[in-house]
Amino acid sequence: MWTLAIVDDDRQVLGGMSRLIPWEQLGIRPIGEAMDGEEGLRLIRAAKPDIVITDIYMPVMNGLEMIEQLRKQQFDGKIIILSGYSDFDYARKALRLQVDDYLPKPASPATIREVLQRVIAELSEKRAAENREQELQDRLMQYEPYLEREWVKSVLTGGTFSPPTGPYRMLDRLGWKGAQFMMLALEIKRQGRTEGISARDWHLFRFAVGNTVEELARQDGLRSYFLELHSHHMTLLLYKPLSWPAEAFCSEVLALAGRIIESVDRYLQVKLRIGAGLRKDDWTAIADSTEEAFQALAERREPDANHPCVYVYTEAGFRHPAARNVRPVRFFQEMADAVRTFDEPRALLALEDFANSDSGVAQLSPGELAALGTQLFAILSFTLYDSGHKLDDELPPADLSKELGLIENEQQWKAWVAEKVKRICRRFTPNENLKHKETVEFIIQYIHEHYAENIHLQDVADQVYISKNYLSTLFRQFTGETFGDYLTRVRMEKAKSMVLEKKLLIAEIAERVGYRNVPYFTTLFKKHTGRSPTEFYRA
Repeated sequence: MWTLAIVDDDRQVLGGMSRLIPWEQLGIRPIGEAMDGEEGLRLIRAAKPDIVITDIYMPVMNGLEMIEQLRKQQFDGKIIILSGYSDFDYARKALRLQVDDYLPKPASPATIREVLQRVIAELSEKRAAENREQELQDRLMQYEPYLEREWVKSVLTGGTFSPPTGPYRMLDRLGWKGAQFMMLALEIKRQGRTEGISARDWHLFRFAVGNTVEELARQDGLRSYFLELHSHHMTLLLYKPLSWPAEAFCSEVLALAGRIIESVDRYLQVKLRIGAGLRKDDWTAIADSTEEAFQALAERREPDANHPCVYVYTEAGFRHPAARNVRPVRFFQEMADAVRTFDEPRALLALEDFANSDSGVAQLSPGELAALGTQLFAILSFTLYDSGHKLDDELPPADLSKELGLIENEQQWKAWVAEKVKRICRRFTPNENLKHKETVEFIIQYIHEHYAENIHLQDVADQVYISKNYLSTLFRQFTGETFGDYLTRVRMEKAKSMVLEKKLLIAEIAERVGYRNVPYFTTLFKKHTGRSPTEFYRA
């Protein structure tokens, strides 16, 4: 129901208007009357009516002065002037103050009703537009974590994704304004515990590595953004204010890289290699640091003096000098994303864009082209492994080396990649329900981001617009375990890393991984690790 205030110094007019307006029929409720502009200003400030009907000539403060004050205070309600003064100067000033209508006294009941119906229709349309805008904003807020992740991935890999809210809001959210940056590229070695494991366990290993990496960065006082790329490759963007000494920042990043390798090996028994890009003074150059980090990782030419598995990018000393000008990170990411969903046209388009751009591929020697092809094939192999497919069956390593050894130029390399992409996509597509697979991948990502909350399968079903029972069947079909079991495993992995950090009480750890009942948490922890949290800590 809309609200209306009347301001007039004539008591007969106030009484008459109250009787003339069909309140219920129009859906209006009176909220007060005033007899001069000053009193009216106080009434409108306090009651905030949707509609104001006012006279012009009144004692203390006239109606136009009152309206002018209201507009200065950003009052956006509807204002109707009802006055016996028809002077042109009054009408012109009323127009400038965006008055919605100017009625002469006495106005007929039909005229008053007609004007009120019109302004109510305008108010209704405005409210509907505001509701639509709010609904859109709510949806954007719901998907903002996803949009942020996609935008950051685009920035890190040199992509072109642009968030609906524009980059500057993202910069504020992330704290990137006035910061210096340095990229670490992380590679998980397929050996030891990570060799021959299932796809779902591979997800958990990456999740555990990510937890460890982010926690170590926080301990060192470095702001960070961790992002998984294609299966065994991850990135850690580190940043501090530009006021921080550049040399000290670089030293802190390399020291952190060494600690990451040692801690992940010690607590997770997972081997890592890390490449470090150069420091950048602006967020628009982050992609350059990413490329440098992965080039250092691929070349493995300049290990850090204190940490032999940390490789530092340098402008000189590359085994393949021309390869320094090739920037394949974005291409690798686009190919991995396309092959993950067996999208042949998308993969071929990414290949065409890469080969036809100023990527420097045309200047590569046969040996450099073979190295690039080996990197790409390894990334695609790991990507498909996530989906339960083994690419070694399609092309054994020995055959891969032989085929790449026959490539002499860019055109042959491009044709070789295109042929492999077509074979992969056409082989696996008939056996894969991509829509359902993407849904399950979304759920896995959702669990990893919201494990600390009191989430249930119904909450996730509402996110993807699928019934709870059907979603439960899909999740078990693709992962081999129930939603609840997977959620518990993720929580236990996070809890294990917190216990090993030795900073929090058991009750605090339980709460941070989504459990309010400490004995129940302890029981689950022992079930999954074979030890109670205290025993695990001591061991």
